[in-house]
Amino acid sequence: MPRNAEVIRQWTILREIERARAGGVTIDELATRCDVTTRTIRRDLQALEEAGFPLFDDKAGDDGRTRWLVNGQAFKGMGAGLTLSELSALYFSRTLLASLTGAAFRDEVESAFDKLASVLTPHMRQFLDQMPHVIATKKDAGRVGDAQQGNVGRAVEATLLHRQVEITYDSKSSGRTKTYIVHPYRLAYAQGGLYLLAYVPEYKEVRTFSVERLKKVSLLEERFEPIEELPEDAFPHSLGVHSGPPAHVEIDFRPTVADYVLSRSWHPSQTTAEHADGSVRMTLEVCLDRALTSWILSFGPFARVVTPATLARDIAAQLSDASELYNTA
Repeated sequence: MPRNAEVIRQWTILREIERARAGGVTIDELATRCDVTTRTIRRDLQALEEAGFPLFDDKAGDDGRTRWLVNGQAFKGMGAGLTLSELSALYFSRTLLASLTGAAFRDEVESAFDKLASVLTPHMRQFLDQMPHVIATKKDAGRVGDAQQGNVGRAVEATLLHRQVEITYDSKSSGRTKTYIVHPYRLAYAQGGLYLLAYVPEYKEVRTFSVERLKKVSLLEERFEPIEELPEDAFPHSLGVHSGPPAHVEIDFRPTVADYVLSRSWHPSQTTAEHADGSVRMTLEVCLDRALTSWILSFGPFARVVTPATLARDIAAQLSDASELYNTA
């Protein structure tokens, strides 16, 4: 993923320059931290300047070396470039982003919104603070807690700098705790949880790890080169958080639930066909995972899997098991 690596490296450069504050950082220091040549760093700095980031070089410090800094004054008038509606919309989106407060950038998100709020008058903030009573979001119960913030921070750093990590993971599927050496590719937030997508050399494939089940994350000195390109969207072939290949799935829904099924977008791949009797057939290209079976089972007797046969048999067996539970009650 060469383009992703370039973007990640340039983001790292911005972060390092910003962290250095008034002292600045040299090109040699950036090259060492990013593990690339000084020529590559110069190209990155030029690209960042051309993109409009207020970077500048100066002979800062007593050693007379040229250091790179960021002009913080360039952002002082940020509010002046936004309309009242834009400012209000951004401030209101603080409520819509509440589900992310347990993720890696919680402090940065809260700090950014605090600064945004300072641009608004007290009366404007008072008015906008009433908006959640008009439009609300349901906060997810499975947010990443404070105890996991250290693990998340190390995972983010490893992902940005392509550093290998050793993780201790409490697997729900196997029921045991195991230690892995992994190459972190991405953190993905989905369905109320944060997940680490990492290549596992032991299995020669990318696997998904729930952050809440990470017992320990240790950064290693060894680096890695990504060998697999991930899709831009997280878990694109799943109704849940599975990374497997898609399969062709067809499901018939009875007229009782047809309107409900048609009123929602369940997956980007879905197509539907309405029948004369009011029933609906939906076609999907999705993973055959637990999220899919749970979704189908949620419709009870109002949904029937047409294909694949293996999925139809699995759904029938689970419905039979559920029926037995009630027959013996």
